[in-house]
Amino acid sequence: MTAGAVASGISGRMDAAAGDEPAGRWTFGWIAVLVALVGVAIWSQWSALGHIVALGLRDEEQSHVLLAPVVAGWMIWLRRTRFSLVPPRPSWLGPAVVLGAWLLASWGFAGGHQAAEHLGGILVVVGAALTVTGPAAIRQFLPALPVILFAIPVPGFLRQQIAMPLQEIAAVVTFETLVLSGVDVLRQGNVLVVEGQPIAVAEACNGMRMVFALGLVVYAFVFSVPLRTVPRIILLALAPVIALVCNVIRLVPTAFLYGFADPDTAEAFHDIAGWVMLLVALAILWKVVRLLEWLELPVTRMRLAGR
Repeated sequence: MTAGAVASGISGRMDAAAGDEPAGRWTFGWIAVLVALVGVAIWSQWSALGHIVALGLRDEEQSHVLLAPVVAGWMIWLRRTRFSLVPPRPSWLGPAVVLGAWLLASWGFAGGHQAAEHLGGILVVVGAALTVTGPAAIRQFLPALPVILFAIPVPGFLRQQIAMPLQEIAAVVTFETLVLSGVDVLRQGNVLVVEGQPIAVAEACNGMRMVFALGLVVYAFVFSVPLRTVPRIILLALAPVIALVCNVIRLVPTAFLYGFADPDTAEAFHDIAGWVMLLVALAILWKVVRLLEWLELPVTRMRLAGR
């Protein structure tokens, strides 16, 4: 299927299904057109989209890609009253996005650039929706669009650049915390030796398993609560710090269990604690908001987000 055929097919289906009915309100016909176009887009890009899902299920360090659609849906749901401001308004912006995204995905596939292929595949679906809604959807649901970036699996070279310093910092902080707790521990690089049991931080609690998932949680919180611009910037800037704090909170008891309990118990705790840290991150964010309020800084707006 060529790029021209994709754009022409989308435009043709839109015109045929819409007929002479004026744009302005959602009817069964318009909804059917939207669902059909999005469905065709997903089908045409299933190679890239299916690969994203497979990576998220197979690789724990990429599991955040499975949270991205949920978060995007949540942010759109919060702004559901804005649907009245997004009537069906066919636009050539959609086919243009589809064409550009298809070329990007094709280039990524041909050149082995998976990030480009994944991004292109997702944008084809976005373009299919914009074909019916036009740019009004972008204006009304703009905060949900950057979530697309979280749906793209992180390339290996970037993962290493982020993971290595996180692991070193986590190892140092965890070592000092265990020492202050009276635990017999030694540190050799990123390896902690607890009661004679060596624990590699990269294996026991890799920061990459948390940083992007927690970054997604921070982003969702910031644009779900009716905050002012400055507090939003502050919270977004704190995202790496919150991710590191949560990683250390999980790593300290994990290292303790590896040293004093059987490996299966430590591994089970490690896996469960990873999900619990998402709630801990939300609690930290809320406490930061309360701290800003205590400092008498203007934090929230008078109305709820999306209302």
